[in-house]
Amino acid sequence: MKTDSIFYNLFQAFPGIFFELINRSPVEAANYEFTSREVKQLAFRLDGLFLPKTNEPDKPFYLVEVQFQADPSLYYRLFAELFLFLKQYQPAHPWQIVVIYPSRSIEREQPLHFADLLALNQVRRIYLDELEAAVEDSLGVGVVKLVIEPEETAGQLAQNLIEQAQQQLTDEAVQADLINLIETIIVYKLPQKSREEIAAMLGLNELKQTRFYQETLLEMKLETIPRMLQLGLNLDQVAQALDLPLEIVQKAVGKFRRESMSFSEQNVDAFIELLTAKSSLFTPEYLAELEKLVASLPDDIQAISKALSSWYKKHPEIREAQLRLMPEKSGTKAPGSKEGKVKTPNYELNKQTLQNAIQQSSSSQETKSSNSGS
Repeated sequence: MKTDSIFYNLFQAFPGIFFELINRSPVEAANYEFTSREVKQLAFRLDGLFLPKTNEPDKPFYLVEVQFQADPSLYYRLFAELFLFLKQYQPAHPWQIVVIYPSRSIEREQPLHFADLLALNQVRRIYLDELEAAVEDSLGVGVVKLVIEPEETAGQLAQNLIEQAQQQLTDEAVQADLINLIETIIVYKLPQKSREEIAAMLGLNELKQTRFYQETLLEMKLETIPRMLQLGLNLDQVAQALDLPLEIVQKAVGKFRRESMSFSEQNVDAFIELLTAKSSLFTPEYLAELEKLVASLPDDIQAISKALSSWYKKHPEIREAQLRLMPEKSGTKAPGSKEGKVKTPNYELNKQTLQNAIQQSSSSQETKSSNSGS
């Protein structure tokens, strides 16, 4: 997992940490949404935005950049993106830029063009190795500092942070989320060690065996998927980074994608996934019925959805599987995404796509039948 994605996942799960870094109260995080926005003219996305949830004009929005490698073009890109964002969205809040560096040695100021801009109060540069001792005592900032901790001392610092989390965090779900993030950072810093070795090193084996921890961990991992996709990772990379089976990631992505759809679109999309991923549920007779049914329908999603609903109500096992693929609440936004949209491989949702899925399921069953008979 890239360093910036670690930080963005950290700010997504624990936004109060960002406000501690800029010497603000972590309570302010409740008034902000950590999100991303697309700038259409040049088809790029601002990935680290803290946008106010209220209309208070004095509350700034924050553009956050995490920079752990020297980049002479950083400020050229960053200010260009900021001003294009201002032009397109014209937000009702003042702007602030926060750039997070591991140390000053990484920064490339380009004073000829940016000296005046960098001197503004609206531009803040944070060097993690220079954080004041009072700030370092914070649990959240300690987790951030773990990212730049030398390998030889990172394990001990992680253990200290885990103990601190267990003492300070009374909410078990929040505690489990933070401990998992600490473990993820150590996995990133010590790639030569397996997760099992790291869990043993951090004294997490007993904790990780509890059902509560496992359920909380899975939930947190699934919630980070949209953010990781927006950062440019593909499904295989997401599965590897989160230590999840690819199938689970694919199912989660399907659900997140559907959350921005109408109910009819959700219903048809989920049914197509069922046909392709769970073809064993459909007997040859079922598929023949569906082929005939869909052929008689107009190319209209609402009509198709209604007909499919009527059909699978007669088949409880398929209805149950279908409902498991549907979002819990229509219209809910995917965590960390803009307007519920998730960057995933897509296809056109129409009658032909459904017919193709039915034919694919039929062909798959014929192949299996042929192989078993030979």
